[in-house]
Amino acid sequence: MSQPALDNLVRIGQLKAEPRNEAEARRMLAMARTRLNDAQLGNLSAEGRFTSAYNAAHAAALAALRWHGYRSENRYTVFQCLPHTLGWSAIQWRILDSAHQKRNLAEYEGFLDVEESTITELCTLVAGLIADAGKLIEN
Repeated sequence: MSQPALDNLVRIGQLKAEPRNEAEARRMLAMARTRLNDAQLGNLSAEGRFTSAYNAAHAAALAALRWHGYRSENRYTVFQCLPHTLGWSAIQWRILDSAHQKRNLAEYEGFLDVEESTITELCTLVAGLIADAGKLIEN
Protein backbone atom coordinates (compact mmCIF):
# COMPACT_ATOMS: atom_id res chain seq x y z
CA MET A 1 0.00 0.00 0.00
CA SER A 2 1.05 3.58 -0.54
CA GLN A 3 2.30 5.01 2.74
CA PRO A 4 3.85 8.13 1.10
CA ALA A 5 0.46 9.16 -0.28
CA LEU A 6 -1.09 8.87 3.19
CA ASP A 7 1.83 10.80 4.71
CA ASN A 8 1.25 13.56 2.13
CA LEU A 9 -2.35 13.82 3.34
CA VAL A 10 -1.02 14.22 6.88
CA ARG A 11 1.25 17.07 5.72
CA ILE A 12 -1.70 18.96 4.21
CA GLY A 13 -3.94 18.34 7.21
CA GLN A 14 -6.37 15.86 5.61
CA LEU A 15 -5.26 12.98 7.84
CA LYS A 16 -3.82 12.63 11.31
CA ALA A 17 -1.10 10.07 11.98
CA GLU A 18 -1.77 8.01 15.10
CA PRO A 19 -0.41 4.70 16.32
CA ARG A 20 -2.18 1.69 14.88
CA ASN A 21 -5.10 0.68 17.06
CA GLU A 22 -5.95 -2.90 16.15
CA ALA A 23 -8.75 -3.14 18.72
CA GLU A 24 -10.42 -0.06 17.29
CA ALA A 25 -9.99 -1.35 13.73
CA ARG A 26 -11.61 -4.66 14.71
CA ARG A 27 -14.51 -2.87 16.42
CA MET A 28 -15.07 -0.70 13.35
CA LEU A 29 -15.03 -3.79 11.12
CA ALA A 30 -17.56 -5.53 13.38
CA MET A 31 -19.74 -2.41 13.23
CA ALA A 32 -19.48 -2.45 9.42
CA ARG A 33 -20.70 -6.05 9.34
CA THR A 34 -23.63 -5.25 11.61
CA ARG A 35 -24.64 -2.25 9.54
CA LEU A 36 -24.39 -4.20 6.30
CA ASN A 37 -26.68 -6.85 7.81
CA ASP A 38 -29.10 -4.06 8.76
CA ALA A 39 -28.98 -2.76 5.18
CA GLN A 40 -30.26 -6.10 3.96
CA LEU A 41 -33.30 -6.23 6.24
CA GLY A 42 -36.38 -6.19 4.05
CA ASN A 43 -38.58 -4.56 6.68
CA LEU A 44 -36.53 -1.33 6.71
CA SER A 45 -37.31 1.59 4.43
CA ALA A 46 -35.17 2.13 1.37
CA GLU A 47 -33.72 5.20 3.08
CA GLY A 48 -32.86 3.18 6.17
CA ARG A 49 -31.20 0.42 4.14
CA PHE A 50 -29.22 2.95 2.09
CA THR A 51 -28.06 4.75 5.23
CA SER A 52 -27.06 1.47 6.87
CA ALA A 53 -25.10 0.40 3.77
CA TYR A 54 -23.39 3.78 3.57
CA ASN A 55 -22.50 3.67 7.27
CA ALA A 56 -21.15 0.14 6.82
CA ALA A 57 -18.90 1.39 4.01
CA HIS A 58 -17.62 4.24 6.12
CA ALA A 59 -16.93 1.99 9.12
CA ALA A 60 -15.02 -0.55 6.99
CA ALA A 61 -12.99 2.13 5.19
CA LEU A 62 -12.21 3.80 8.51
CA ALA A 63 -11.16 0.44 9.99
CA ALA A 64 -8.61 0.03 7.20
CA LEU A 65 -7.35 3.59 7.68
CA ARG A 66 -7.01 3.08 11.45
CA TRP A 67 -5.16 -0.20 10.90
CA HIS A 68 -2.61 1.74 8.86
CA GLY A 69 -2.21 4.28 11.67
CA TYR A 70 -4.21 7.22 10.36
CA ARG A 71 -7.46 8.99 11.19
CA SER A 72 -9.61 11.46 9.29
CA GLU A 73 -12.47 13.65 10.39
CA ASN A 74 -13.66 13.88 6.79
CA ARG A 75 -15.80 11.00 5.49
CA TYR A 76 -14.86 11.73 1.88
CA THR A 77 -11.15 11.45 2.69
CA VAL A 78 -11.70 8.04 4.31
CA PHE A 79 -13.11 6.77 1.00
CA GLN A 80 -10.49 8.61 -1.05
CA CYS A 81 -7.75 6.73 0.85
CA LEU A 82 -9.01 3.28 -0.17
CA PRO A 83 -6.50 2.94 -3.05
CA HIS A 84 -3.75 3.42 -0.44
CA THR A 85 -5.21 1.38 2.41
CA LEU A 86 -6.77 -1.54 0.51
CA GLY A 87 -5.54 -1.16 -3.07
CA TRP A 88 -9.02 -0.28 -4.34
CA SER A 89 -9.47 1.23 -7.78
CA ALA A 90 -10.78 4.72 -8.42
CA ILE A 91 -13.93 3.21 -9.91
CA GLN A 92 -14.67 1.37 -6.66
CA TRP A 93 -14.19 4.27 -4.29
CA ARG A 94 -16.01 6.70 -6.57
CA ILE A 95 -19.16 4.60 -6.20
CA LEU A 96 -18.78 5.20 -2.47
CA ASP A 97 -18.26 8.90 -3.19
CA SER A 98 -21.58 8.93 -5.04
CA ALA A 99 -23.22 7.34 -2.00
CA HIS A 100 -21.52 9.97 0.16
CA GLN A 101 -23.06 12.74 -1.95
CA LYS A 102 -26.51 11.15 -1.61
CA ARG A 103 -25.98 10.82 2.13
CA ASN A 104 -25.04 14.50 2.38
CA LEU A 105 -28.19 15.53 0.51
CA ALA A 106 -30.21 13.51 3.00
CA GLU A 107 -28.38 14.81 6.07
CA TYR A 108 -28.11 18.46 5.14
CA GLU A 109 -31.06 19.07 2.81
CA GLY A 110 -33.54 16.37 3.84
CA PHE A 111 -33.63 14.83 0.37
CA LEU A 112 -32.89 11.18 -0.39
CA ASP A 113 -34.14 9.46 -3.51
CA VAL A 114 -32.59 6.01 -3.92
CA GLU A 115 -33.60 3.10 -6.09
CA GLU A 116 -33.45 -0.53 -5.02
CA SER A 117 -30.74 -1.14 -7.62
CA THR A 118 -28.57 1.52 -5.97
CA ILE A 119 -28.97 -0.12 -2.57
CA THR A 120 -28.22 -3.56 -4.02
CA GLU A 121 -25.10 -2.30 -5.81
CA LEU A 122 -23.92 -0.49 -2.70
CA CYS A 123 -24.45 -3.57 -0.51
CA THR A 124 -22.45 -5.72 -2.95
CA LEU A 125 -19.61 -3.21 -3.02
CA VAL A 126 -19.63 -2.86 0.77
CA ALA A 127 -19.49 -6.63 1.22
CA GLY A 128 -16.30 -6.61 -0.85
CA LEU A 129 -14.95 -3.68 1.14
CA ILE A 130 -15.60 -5.51 4.41
CA ALA A 131 -13.96 -8.67 3.06
CA ASP A 132 -10.86 -6.74 1.94
CA ALA A 133 -10.61 -4.88 5.24
CA GLY A 134 -11.07 -8.19 7.07
CA LYS A 135 -8.14 -9.73 5.19
CA LEU A 136 -5.98 -6.79 6.25
CA ILE A 137 -7.08 -6.57 9.88
CA GLU A 138 -7.83 -10.14 10.85
CA ASN A 139 -4.79 -11.87 9.35
